[in-house]
Amino acid sequence: MPSVARIGVTPVKSLALAHPDEVSLGPAGVPGDRSFYVVDDEGKMFSARQFGPMQTIVPSFDDSADTLTLTFPDGTVVAGGAGVLADPLVTDFYGRPVRAHVVAGPWNDALSAFIGSAVRLARCDQPGDGTDVYRVTLMSRASVAELASHGGVEGDLDSRRFRMTFELEGCAPHEEDTWAARRVRFGEALLRVYGQVPRCVLTTQSPSTGLKDFDTLKAIVSYRPLMVDQRGIPFGMYAEVEHPGRVRVGDDVEVLG
Repeated sequence: MPSVARIGVTPVKSLALAHPDEVSLGPAGVPGDRSFYVVDDEGKMFSARQFGPMQTIVPSFDDSADTLTLTFPDGTVVAGGAGVLADPLVTDFYGRPVRAHVVAGPWNDALSAFIGSAVRLARCDQPGDGTDVYRVTLMSRASVAELASHGGVEGDLDSRRFRMTFELEGCAPHEEDTWAARRVRFGEALLRVYGQVPRCVLTTQSPSTGLKDFDTLKAIVSYRPLMVDQRGIPFGMYAEVEHPGRVRVGDDVEVLG
C-alpha cells in the first residue's frame, strides 16, 4: 500500500521547504503553508522562477507570536512581527486574483539586497490563497525515479525540486495520475484528487543552491504526453481536502472507490 514518505511546506512561497513529521490538514490545506509571497516593485509575483537562489533562504513562522524569521545562506537572520500590514495588493496567481497586503518590516530590504532588485513581502488575506491552483499537491518517488532514468541521472534525483505537499512511496511510476477524480485517504484526512500539475523551470533547479542542475522539462516530455487541457508539462497531481485530519510521515494512503 502507498504511504507518505515526506511532507513539504513553507510559510513563504518559493523559499526553502520545511519537512515536518506531521501536519493537520484543514479545508484550506496545511495551515500557514505559503501564507506569504514576494512581489516586485510593480506588485507582480516574484518567485524562484526568476531567481532560483531564493530557495536557499530558510523561513520560519511562529503563529502564536505572529513572528516571521528569515535565515539567509550567509547566516544573517532577519525577524519581526508580521502583523503590521501596509499597501493592499491584488496579485495574479496564474489567472486567479489573490488579495493580499504588503507586510511592513525588515524583510523587504533584506530580500531586495539578496535578490539584487527591489521586492516586497506580501501576506495573503485569506488562508490557503498562496498555493498555485489547488491547496494540496502529491507525487510518488517512483515517478521521480522513472524521470531520473529517462534523464540519464546516475543515483537519486532530488525530489524536493518539485515542492510537493506529499511525496509517496509504495507506488508504481505515475500511479498517482490514475487517481484523478478519486477520493484518497491520507492518514486521518480525506482528499479529492484533481488534475495534473503543470511544471515550470523551477523544477530544473537544485533545491540546495537554486541553480539549474537537471533539464527536468526536457526529460519529462521525452516520455510523457503534454497535458491536453492547457498543454502543460505534467508531473504530480493536485488535490483538495474533503475531510480534515492529521497526516503523518509513514501513514497509509488508501485510494477509495
